[in-house]
This record gives sequence, structure tokens and C-alpha cells, in this order.
Amino acid sequence: MTVTFNHTIIAAEDRDESARFFRELLELPQAPSWGPFTNIQLDDGVLLQFAEPPVEIQMQHYAFLIDDELFDRAYRRLCERGIEHWADPQMRRPGEINHEHGGRGVYFKDPAGHAIELITRPYL
Repeated sequence: MTVTFNHTIIAAEDRDESARFFRELLELPQAPSWGPFTNIQLDDGVLLQFAEPPVEIQMQHYAFLIDDELFDRAYRRLCERGIEHWADPQMRRPGEINHEHGGRGVYFKDPAGHAIELITRPYL
């Protein structure tokens, strides 16, 4: 059996709001949810499970590899919604995208404060 990534739990202050944010931004359909999780499923089958833990949320970093057309639409949505974004993870280039690794990328925060990265070309 090969190794594949199956799922991760993403801490959220409001699990439904966070799941909706990603569904709308990345144009993903709703997925069945259960128990303490509001789920979305990526095109490769990976499940993102949003939960509301009873602890202070520590920022995590999540990067999504998307095609150029979806990047254009997602970036337009970020701008239309006034979501602060940067070309770099150090947040020194506000309101810009980068052109690293032969593609484009952008950094921003989701509703729970996690650092999100959208890229159009993989690093390796």
C-alpha cells in the first residue's frame, strides 16, 4: 500500500464559518459532517475536519496547490472581501502576490487566524 494523506483536524473558533470560508474560496462542495466536525473534502479525497477545541487556538500553516484559473478567482475573492494578504510568509509585502517557483502564491489568514498559502506550482 502506498502512503497518502487522508485527513487533518483544523481548530476553529466557529467550525461552520471556517469550513464555509474554505468551501467558498476554493470552490469545494459540501461534505458529510458528523460529531464535533464540519468537513470539507479536497479534490484528491483529503478531508479537512473543522472542530472547536476548548483551548486557545495556536496558529498553524496550511498550503494549497491550486491551478492558475482557481488562483485568479480565489485571489479576486480575497480582494473583494478586503482580506489582508501578503506575497511573503513574513508579511512584509502586503497587498501583493509572489511569483516563486515558476508560479504564483499568496498568504493570508483564515477566520481562526491560521496562516494560509495558495500556490500554483509545487516547491519540488
